[in-house]
This record gives sequence, structure tokens and C-alpha cells, in this order.
Amino acid sequence: MKNFFYKLKLIFQDKTLRKRILFVLYTLVGFRLLAAIPTPGVDIFRLEQFLSDNQFLGLLNIFSGGGLSNLSIVMLGVAPYITASIIMQLLTIMSPKLKALYQEEGDAGRKKFNQYSRLLTVPLALVQGFGFLAFLKAQGVLVDLTLFDQIVNISVITAGSVLLMWIGELISEFGIGNGVSILIFAGIVASLPSTLAQLTFSFEAAQLPIYLAVLFVAMLITYGVVFITEAERPIPITYAKRVRGSKVFGGISTYLPLRLNQAGVIPIIFALSILLFPQMILNFLTTLENPLTQKISNVLLSFVNNTWLYSGVYFALVFVFTYFYTAVTFDPDSTATHLQKNGAFIPGIRPGNTTSIYIGKILTRLTLVGALFLGAIAVLPLIMVALTGVTAFAIGGTGLLIVVSVVIDLLKKIEAQISVREY
Repeated sequence: MKNFFYKLKLIFQDKTLRKRILFVLYTLVGFRLLAAIPTPGVDIFRLEQFLSDNQFLGLLNIFSGGGLSNLSIVMLGVAPYITASIIMQLLTIMSPKLKALYQEEGDAGRKKFNQYSRLLTVPLALVQGFGFLAFLKAQGVLVDLTLFDQIVNISVITAGSVLLMWIGELISEFGIGNGVSILIFAGIVASLPSTLAQLTFSFEAAQLPIYLAVLFVAMLITYGVVFITEAERPIPITYAKRVRGSKVFGGISTYLPLRLNQAGVIPIIFALSILLFPQMILNFLTTLENPLTQKISNVLLSFVNNTWLYSGVYFALVFVFTYFYTAVTFDPDSTATHLQKNGAFIPGIRPGNTTSIYIGKILTRLTLVGALFLGAIAVLPLIMVALTGVTAFAIGGTGLLIVVSVVIDLLKKIEAQISVREY
């Protein structure tokens, strides 16, 4: 506890760190104000009734940072930007030029790569905005609007999504942590008071076992995410002795820490984005007047809404994206090259390609454990939905998973900033 207050004191005493944290808080306040501005033509009563027991819209509300709950101008949230980022990351596998741009050309290459993601966000936001508004209009949530009003609404929510993308990048650059993850985190936390109030007013003694089960699963998810995030495998590293004049450099031993889950919360966010996009398209297609299109869409939606099938696909996507994002963010070849250039080696392993293969094998085994555990934790709330029939478990479990991961990442980055200033 004494150490905690000491570090808290360091945060407030350091001008730069204090500015970064305050910047994050100010931008989050602005974001919540934007989430309170409704889109014109919304029937609030029908909207609340429609959102009350809809798992798809509940998960989409997480990505909008709570902006969907009143159909605000930022109702799409960062979902289009996340989808654009996934598409760009997948294209690095098919395009050697994009891969070189992202991994080999340094900060300039990454800036250009991120610019492509931003440009792709705009058409994706237009498509998602049009489809979503058409779906809500068919459900009676939106009143009848003229063509001009519809164009204005789509333009406004597209601009809102791009604005949130910009705010997220500002947080990443001038604040602390991943801006997109923090925006999602803020939306989940903002909905906690109303959720707790609703649970309190609707509490019945007969539901006590269900509440205890929810509490147990929440504790299990929290423990599991913390354990997996903190776990790492140290690889011993030795620096060769080098003599320069009368001085001897090197000859020290250290280690290379490989985390059990290198990807953090990103696989969860990516997997949910992939799952939500086709659901949005299918929900829109059911509103069309073509009987064949409606029939096909309803059949596909029945498969998508099957909890066990949804859980299996969700698990598979989390598993695959854990490997995928780890491969994108951690390159054994560049690590081995860096060690060789600095006169470092792993005892018993030849420098260069052999070191790269050795690190790659360890990383693959570690990621297997991390991906399996992360996938299992992700689908655990969905399994509880199938067993109890309470839809809120899936939404709350996913939200808790994201919140815990973001908090751990944020604390680590604040700790790193404090350490730098102490030294």
C-alpha cells in the first residue's frame, strides 16, 4: 500500500505524466458528451424496448462505447476503424509490399500504413451506417425520414465514427495506452451505474444462485486474464565480452521475456468485430422486400444466433487472431538479428537463423497456451447464456474481459513511465 501511494505521488509530481493522464480524462469527457447527442428522428421508447434483450445490439453497444444506447451521432463507435485495421493486417499476408511497409520501413512506413487504414474506415462506416439505420427503421425505432434526412443521418454518424477514430489516435499519441481500447473501456464503465441499478431494482431471492454464478464467473475471468497477461517465459541471453582499448564491455547475462499472451485484448476485439459485421449485413437484408433474400437471411441468422455455433466460431476466431496478431507484432527474425548485431546470444544456440528458429518454436508453444486459455475465457459467458438463458451474461462477460485487459495494459504503461522518470 505504501508503494502504491508513493507511485501515486510520483504521478502527480511529474508534470509530463500528469498532463498525459489529464489529456486522457479530458478526451473521455468529450467522448461521453458526444455519446449523449442523439441522431434526429429516434423513438427513444421503442429503442429502449428493442435494446433490452438483444445480444447482437448489446455487443455492438460495447464497440460504440455506449453510443448506441440512445442512437447517438457516434453510434458506430470505433467498429469501422477496427474492421479496417483487420482488413489491412490481413492484406499484409497477401501483399509483400504492405508487409514491408508495416514491418521494415520504420515509423514512416507505419504512418503510411495507418493512413491507409483511416481511408478505408470511411467507406466501411458509410456501408455500416446505411445498413444499420435501414435495419432500425424497419424495426420502428426510427421515424419515416425523407431521402435528404437519411443522407444527412448517414453522413453524421460516418463523421462521428471518423471523429472517434481521431480521438483514439490522439489518446495513443498524447495520452497513455491504446486509444481505441480506452474508448471501448470508457463506454463499458459508463454503463455500469445503470446496469447495477437495474439489477438492484429487479433482484429476486429466487435468482440468488444465478447472481452468485455471475460473480464467480466474473472473478474467474478477472483472475484468468491477469494470470495470462502477467505470465512470461524468460529466455537467457549472454552478451559477449568486447575489449576496446583498456576497457572490457559485455560479458553480462540477462534474459529475453516472452509473454504467454503477446496480443493482449486485441484478439477479443478483432473476433467480435468479425462476428458483428455479417450479423449487421444479415439484419439489414431481412428488411428488404424480396422474399427470397429475406428467407435466406433468416436461415443464416438462425445459424448465427445459435449460441453453441456462435461460441465455437468465437473461440476459433480468438484463437486464430491471437496467433495472427502475435506474428504481426513480434518477429523472431528481427529479434535474432538485433541480438546478433549487439553481440548477444542464447547459450547453446548459434546466432542468426538458428536463434530465430529457437525463439519461434518457444513463441509458438507459448501462444498455443495463451490462445486456448483466452478463447476459453471468451466463450465462458456464452456457455452460461446457453445454460441459464440470460442474455446479459454474454454482454457483461465480454465487457469484463475487455475492461480487465485494458486496465492491466494501462497500469503497465503508467508503471513504465514512472520507471523511466525514476531512473
